[in-house]
Amino acid sequence: MSLRSRPHLPMRPAWLCRNCAAAWPCSRAQLDLVAEFYGHSLALALYLTSCMNEAIHDLYSLGGRPDLAKMHARFLGWLSLTRRPRRCQHE
Repeated sequence: MSLRSRPHLPMRPAWLCRNCAAAWPCSRAQLDLVAEFYGHSLALALYLTSCMNEAIHDLYSLGGRPDLAKMHARFLGWLSLTRRPRRCQHE
């Protein structure tokens, strides 16, 4: 199995990508999540919110003080870029 085909999943409690070691969700994980949750953007947002809450808890447990604004941007800030524009319906 090549590195390219390995899934980009979080390594807890540090919340780094198991494949590329970037902060999770890394750019590849974001692409994979958008594909996996295609058509279910609310479910994706809820899933990422849950992951963000777990990551914040894990980082506090490790003695860290996570920057909540940065955590929000990391886990949820990119979601608006994945939305498709709505088609205008003309009569």
